[in-house]
This record gives sequence, structure tokens and C-alpha cells, in this order.
Amino acid sequence: MSEKEKSVSGNAFDLKLLLRILRYSKPYRGVFFLAAMLVLVAAVLAPLRPWLIQYTLDETIIIARPNMLKFMTMIIIGMLVLEAVVQFAQTYFANWLGQSVIRDLRVDVFRKITNFRLKYFDQTPIGTLITRAVNDLETIADIFSEGILIIIGEIIKLIVVIIAMLIIDWRLTLICIIPIPILLWATNVFKNYIKLAFQDVRTEVSKLNAFVQEHITGMFIVQIFNREKQELDKFKTINARHRDAHLRTVFANSIFFPVVEVLSAMSLALLIWWGSRQVMAGQVQYGDLVAFLLYIYMIFRPIRQLADRFNTLQMGMVASERVFRVLDTEAQINGSGANLTPKINGNISFENVWFAYNDEDWVLRNVSFKVNAGQRIAIVGATGAGKSSIINLLSRFYEYNKGSIEIDGTNLRDFDPSYLSRQVGVVLQDVFLFSDSIINNITLNNPNIDRERVIEAAKAIGAHQFIERLPGTYDYDVKERGGVLSVGQRQMLAFIRAYIYNPAVLVLDEATSSVDTETETMIQAAIDKITAGRTSIIIAHRLATIQHADIIMVMDQGQVVETGNHQELLQRDGAYRKLYDLQFV
Repeated sequence: MSEKEKSVSGNAFDLKLLLRILRYSKPYRGVFFLAAMLVLVAAVLAPLRPWLIQYTLDETIIIARPNMLKFMTMIIIGMLVLEAVVQFAQTYFANWLGQSVIRDLRVDVFRKITNFRLKYFDQTPIGTLITRAVNDLETIADIFSEGILIIIGEIIKLIVVIIAMLIIDWRLTLICIIPIPILLWATNVFKNYIKLAFQDVRTEVSKLNAFVQEHITGMFIVQIFNREKQELDKFKTINARHRDAHLRTVFANSIFFPVVEVLSAMSLALLIWWGSRQVMAGQVQYGDLVAFLLYIYMIFRPIRQLADRFNTLQMGMVASERVFRVLDTEAQINGSGANLTPKINGNISFENVWFAYNDEDWVLRNVSFKVNAGQRIAIVGATGAGKSSIINLLSRFYEYNKGSIEIDGTNLRDFDPSYLSRQVGVVLQDVFLFSDSIINNITLNNPNIDRERVIEAAKAIGAHQFIERLPGTYDYDVKERGGVLSVGQRQMLAFIRAYIYNPAVLVLDEATSSVDTETETMIQAAIDKITAGRTSIIIAHRLATIQHADIIMVMDQGQVVETGNHQELLQRDGAYRKLYDLQFV
């Protein structure tokens, strides 16, 4: 994780950030105001209990009024029931509000992530994004359920309690609040320490998620190279840092809360020492002393809870700053959306295109070529020659730096990205399948594609027979990443997917590089079927699969070195001839 990622302010009272979070509660303003009102009611009701107990003690017990005692007892019980109902409603609606807000926030975050360019994912660990979309958002929900509303309620309760104490006896009040300045100083120290501790906690959680996600996904490599022990040692180190970050928060709480208890006991001792003398002197009533004993609890308990709520608010602010950093990241693929014709023809033109993934470390250098609608162009060359980069640019996974790319005479950047993705189909070497049924992996849950259309496409591609042999046929669950299928079977499903979406331009990236000869023959037949009548760009190492292409383009170190058909390039005795001889001679 970058230093920029770590250096969040984590300011628990960042008003601008808090207002931005609260804007997400606007659609639920009715529930928000109801929860706020319930918090206020709860804050006012709680201080009434000591007053009722004081009145009952002085007016019904000491002067022996049994009938009045029964009446006051029923009132106190009713007050407790009312408090319980208010507390239940306040808790329910506050949590409902928090969950509704993070539902909307999570949709915004996921929508933002799905529109990022691939370059963003090259630079950001997937586990970090998972932390943002799951853990951090759950923490933001606590701002509503346990944070800002409860903090306001506790502050109001403190104010009401102190006002009630001053009304009853200002001298007892001054005695009770003698430890308060020390408590306020301790709270400020705690706040500053816990802020840094929670920043470390969120950072280490993100690192831990990134490490676990990456190594579970790459477990095959870990086990093949017998790296279990080494990777476990790395995990232990990261996990220990995560533990230490949490322990720093525990350390702060372990000091602060005993301090609150000691100061509370000190206030109680002062009250009993001075108040008892006043009672014996007849200057303070017994009920007043009992009420103040309860009020002391109501002063220090909210202050202690405020520290807990501050922790919640602090974590929520740290999490929200990280989430909004994702939402504020400008890494989308932009397009004017001006060109939304029903179907593009597929005339492709690259003119003096330069491209680099990082700065000016050029991957493509002054690349120019043209493909007419319906033609098949094959791109060959050594690994790292820039073949896949051409696909990435044409699909707008990345933006080119210099030059021009046009489709049907329109600049690529003038196309709406979502429209372009429907017109340019891509079948990659490493086919990604979701943990779902075969039919859902083909249709990608598009309700406009019915089962009969999928079966028809599978028969056309030549994959229907192998699908029918699977348990459940088209409803067979391929598990995570399609792990229960062979490479060739996953490739055939990708062909069906591309075929059924019927793109104007089809890109095949090393579609036969990882299969056996028999499967390659089946896939080659599928390629012939799927590329017929449409502009096709085929990247291949095996020259046998592209000999019938209309155009073969040879690349080397990011440049086009030869262009022609198979026979023309063989006769030139150049770079293509050398590649051909390496494979067939």
C-alpha cells in the first residue's frame, strides 16, 4: 500500500467528510429524523428517573405515605418500560438507516470499480478493494447506528443531568464535578492516541486482506514451488502487525476506562463525604443525596460511552475517507457517447500509435495498420512484442498516448465505452468463468438471451456435445473460475459467449496456445465459424492457426516490421520466415 493510502487524516470531527456521509441518508430523511428524535427523547427520559426516586424517597417513604408510594412505584415502572420501548425503536431505526446507507454506498463503490481502467487494477491490490467494498463500508454503517446520533444523545443527556443537579443543589453539583477537568484532559489524550491507532488498524486490515486474497488465488503456484513455509512466514509477519495494531487500541482502552472508573469513584467519595455531613446537618434531604448518587453514574457512564462512541466514529471516519478516496479516483474510461449507431461495420485504423503502461517506457512505437470490415488480421511476434497491447487499446482497457485509433472513420475516444464493449468482443487466452452455471456464464445473466438461443449457439460452435455430457448439462456449476472444466472446455464456452453477443469486431488472444492438438482442431473449427463475416483480430504463437488470415502483421519490440499474407511473407524471407522455420523446419 502506498504512503498516500496510509496518510489519511482520520479526523473524527471532519465536518466536511461527515456531511458527505450524511448526504447518503437524504433518501431516508424521515427515518433519520425519527431516529434523531428518539435519541433526544431517550436523553431526556433517563435523567427523570433519579428525580422520581428522590421525590418518592422524600415524599412517600420518609413521611410514610403508602398509597402515594404505590402510585410513584407504578410511575417509575412505566418510565422504565417507556425507556425500553424508546431504546428499542431508536436502536432499530438507527441500524436500519446505517444498513440502507451502506447499501447505496456499496452500489456506488462497485459501480465505480467496474468502470475503472485496467491500469488502476495493475496498481491496486484486489484485497485492498475488497476491504473498501466490504469491511470499510460496514464500519461506516456504525456511524449511524452507534456513532453520531448516540454521541449527540449522550451529550444532551449530560447537559440535562447537570442542569437537573444544579436545580436540586448547586453545592452538591460542584463537589461532584471536581474530577471532570481531569477526565476531559484524559479524554483528549485518549482521542489523539486512538486516532493514530485506528489508522494503523485499517491499514493492516487492508494489507492482510490483500495478502490472503492473492495467495489463495495463487495457491497453485505456492504449492508447485513448495513455498508453503516461506509464504506462511510472510503471513505470520503481516498477521502480527495486524495484531499489534489492534493491541494499541486495546492498550489505550485499557488505560482510559480504568481512569474513568477511578475518577467516578473519586466523585462518588467526595459526594458521600460532603453530602452525608450536609444530611446530618439537615441542610440536604436524603432523597437529594440518593438522586446525586444516581446522577454521578449518569455523568460518568455517558462520558465513558462517549469514548466508545468516539472509537466507533473514529473508525467510521477513517473508513469513509478511504471509501471516498476510491469514489473520487479519476480512472474511468471516458467517451463522448456521440457515436451510438446501431451497428459498426468494423473498419479499423491505427495511425502512428504510441503507448506506454508507465511514463515513456514505450510498449508500442509508431504503430500503423488498417483492417477493412470483414477481414481477418493475425498479429504474431515474440513475447513482449506488443501484440496484446493492441487489443487492450482497441478494447479501451487502456488509453493510448499518441496517434489515432479509428473505427469506421470515428475516433475511438468518441465512442461511448459501454457501446464499444458491445461491439468489440474479446476471447482471452485465460478464460475467466464465474462460480455459476454454464448457461449463466455464457449469457452473463442477460435476460434477453434465452436458453434455446444458447443451445443453438453451442451447436454452431461445436460445444453442445461436451456440455450435454456434463451432470446438469447447461445448468452445471463450473465452480470458482471454472476450475472443474479443462482449458479447452473453458475456451469453447468463451467462444459461445462471444458468438451469442454477435460483436462487429472479434479479438482472439492466444486462443489455442494452451490446448492439445485434438482440442486445437476443435477450437480452430470454432474460430472459423465465429470469425466468418466479421472483422477479426487474431493473436497467435502457433502460425498454423493463422495461415489463412487476410493480413498477417509481424511485430517486434513494439513496432510493425512486416505486413502481408502468409505466402507473401514467406517469400520475403524476413522476420515471419524466421518464425515459421522455428516452428515447422
